[in-house]
Amino acid sequence: MHEEKLLMDIFVNPETVPHFVSYAFLASIILITVSLIVRNSIKLVPAGAQNFMETVVDAILNLCEENIGHHWAKHFFPMIGTIALFIVVCNFMGLIPGFYSPTSNINTNAAMAIPVFLATHIYGIRVHGFSYINHFLGPIRSIFALPLMILMFVIEFIGHLVRPVTLTVRLFGNMVAKHYLLVVLGLISPWFFPTLILLLGTLVSIIQAFVFTLLATLYLAGAVEEAH
Repeated sequence: MHEEKLLMDIFVNPETVPHFVSYAFLASIILITVSLIVRNSIKLVPAGAQNFMETVVDAILNLCEENIGHHWAKHFFPMIGTIALFIVVCNFMGLIPGFYSPTSNINTNAAMAIPVFLATHIYGIRVHGFSYINHFLGPIRSIFALPLMILMFVIEFIGHLVRPVTLTVRLFGNMVAKHYLLVVLGLISPWFFPTLILLLGTLVSIIQAFVFTLLATLYLAGAVEEAH
């Protein structure tokens, strides 16, 4: 729990609703509001907010198509796009005075990583059926390589279980480090260093959103592709 007073404390008691929950809802409201504004002002020749959002959405769609393929990209795009935009908005909140970044709380990140983990294996089983287990057995599959297959299964099984943990902790660690770095440098020099760190924080916020989105896309792509 953060001790400093934040903007949402005016409307919500932080002892009842934690900051990471209230600001996660605020991020969702911002995204919904922007989407409604863009939808109601769609023009044949995009301009302003429509042009910006089309660029962002097209970039996320291209990322999905390049890693999952055209068919599955359209299938997974709503989830991947929502995660990417939500993380970016949450990350940027941490750069605004009086706001709090929900992604600097491990619960928010776990709430995104676990559905990705579940979707990976649900769709893997849905597409491949029982043969989905071949993804865990390595490249050599025969009765003579049974010990190696068992070893590969254990390694792959542990590796898949660690995926949601790494997604959660990576984003959490970077957002918390950025926050504390801003506070410390703000005490040293109230203007110069925080300005530089804000620029760096903007870059980190975009990169971490991209990394989370890319890894989620690759995990989904690995589940639906054929095992070799």
